[in-house]
Amino acid sequence: MKKMNLLKLVTMSMFVGVGVVISPLLRIEGMCPMAHLINITAAVFLGPVEAFLVALMIGVLRMSLMGIPPLALTGAVFGALLSGVFYRVSKGNIMSAVLGEIIGTGIIGAIVSYPVMTFLWGREGLSWLFYVPSFICGTLIGGSIAALFLYQLQSAGVLIEIQSKLKGEDSVCVKKQKTESL
Repeated sequence: MKKMNLLKLVTMSMFVGVGVVISPLLRIEGMCPMAHLINITAAVFLGPVEAFLVALMIGVLRMSLMGIPPLALTGAVFGALLSGVFYRVSKGNIMSAVLGEIIGTGIIGAIVSYPVMTFLWGREGLSWLFYVPSFICGTLIGGSIAALFLYQLQSAGVLIEIQSKLKGEDSVCVKKQKTESL
């Protein structure tokens, strides 16, 4: 496994800290839109594996410190990973990252939540699709905020700077490569 640089680790830590702090403050019952904002932003800034790790750490901390059920994990890790994968496969399309979060969390995470909450947590009377509506609504809210934020960074030319610094590249070379590929 390649060595992570210090800036990437600090950035991941900041995402985890912000994610844990804002999740109870800006939460709608049954949804956590700010988690999706963090997932998508981390996926675009850092990549799929790092976004997955950020979501995993936020979920574990929320469960252990705040008594949140396992939905903190099932409702985050799939979306963070798919958001990063979709962003990378689409070669930097922000809406693809949002779509990855919606599919990963709103559909896959919601369906995986059923057996977790039924068999491990002891909840009764749930159906396979019980969590889908609230998870999709949460991802739409958080995804919209993330898209607005990331498009603003992109239009200001800051997004490519952040990404290149986190990858350890010279941003001038990255801009030149992107311009040449167009």
